[in-house]
Amino acid sequence: MTAKITTKLLSIPKIGLGTWPMNGPSCSDAVANAIKIGYRHIDTAERYENEAAVGPGIATGLAEAGLSRSDLFVTSKVWWDHLEPAQIHTALDGSLKRLGLEYLDLYLIHWPSKTMDLPAALKTLEALKADGRVKAIGVSNFTLAHLKAVEETGIPIAALQVEYHAMLSQKKLLDWCRPREIVLEAYAPIARGKFADDPVLNAIARKHGVQPLQVALAWLLNQELVVPIPKAQDFGRQKTNLDALAIRLDAEDMAAIEALPKDQRQVKPDFAPDWD
Repeated sequence: MTAKITTKLLSIPKIGLGTWPMNGPSCSDAVANAIKIGYRHIDTAERYENEAAVGPGIATGLAEAGLSRSDLFVTSKVWWDHLEPAQIHTALDGSLKRLGLEYLDLYLIHWPSKTMDLPAALKTLEALKADGRVKAIGVSNFTLAHLKAVEETGIPIAALQVEYHAMLSQKKLLDWCRPREIVLEAYAPIARGKFADDPVLNAIARKHGVQPLQVALAWLLNQELVVPIPKAQDFGRQKTNLDALAIRLDAEDMAAIEALPKDQRQVKPDFAPDWD
């Protein structure tokens, strides 16, 4: 059982399994294995087009681990061009059907849209939460300006999911989220494997007798209200990532990682907002 972060709006396992771009039987197998070895948090999205594979993996993993649905935290997301109220309802119906679930623990707006009616979208998510089909709501890939607009609606969100790792600063977003008890979920937490040869992470890894990618995860895990969601299809990598929960970095380690360049964004689709 992984540790949890508990706020006034949700209780979320401290590390999750990202599933993009996994698909097919190998995705189902990866999800099932992750649950069996201790993951209690699975992240997917309608846009990943893998919910139909994630769902059987969840069912198999829960059955083989002797767990119930309430033991698992499942997140999905609605795509940015499906943000009209009726579209959100349809999108959630589809996600739940493909996943074989009656509810989601967290439902996110996947990306902001320049034409979205944000108050209407959030009001719809709040209604889905009220009827029990969604336990908590949030947003993904929102800028600070977007978060301020969210707050103006008066509808509280539980989580923000963005790219965050040891070479990309999210200080502005963290400074906004923490006083409001908004959990920051970090996707691409090992910068798509680009940390393997970094000399700073390698030196810290040797000091602790672990791997550099584990150090990158531990840096996130050591931060308040931060939840990394590394994708791992390989069973060995899943275990390695989960083991990062036990790594305790000291102040010197944290400072050395903090001093690394923090401008190396990996996810840059053409519809992304202006991060500055």
